[in-house]
This record gives sequence, structure tokens and C-alpha cells, in this order.
Amino acid sequence: MSRLLLCLCLILAGCAGSPPEPRPLRVEMPLAVPCRVPEVRPPSWAGATLKAGDSLQTKVRALLAERRQRQGYELELQAALRACR
Repeated sequence: MSRLLLCLCLILAGCAGSPPEPRPLRVEMPLAVPCRVPEVRPPSWAGATLKAGDSLQTKVRALLAERRQRQGYELELQAALRACR
């Protein structure tokens, strides 16, 4: 009986003495990636060509056209921002 106990202790001691097998560990970390969006250039505004002597109708048309240009420019800027998300 003592020999069996001695063998059992030696077997268990042999298992405890071996180094543990290394396990690969996968770690997922978010990385900051620079956003590469083409530069959005501002248009040449229609109101920039107005002169002081232009008629009221010409000024109103130019300002309405500039408003539409600004809205389109803002949409391009928003699209560029959405591309970076």
C-alpha cells in the first residue's frame, strides 16, 4: 500500500513540475486610422462679383444663387464628415 501511495505521489509530483504550455492570446484593440477624404473646396461665390452699381434684380439673383451654392457646399462638407465615421 505504501508503494502505491509513493508511486501516486511521484506521478503527481511529475505533473506539477512540468512548465505550462504557452497559449496564444488574441487581443483586439481599436487603432486610430487617419481619415483620407478629398479636400472640399469652396465655390466661387456668386455674390463676390457684385458691384455697387448693379441693379437690385441682379443683386437679388446673385444672392439667391449664392444661397444655393452655400447649401450645396454644406452638403459636400457633411458628406466628407460622414465618410470619416
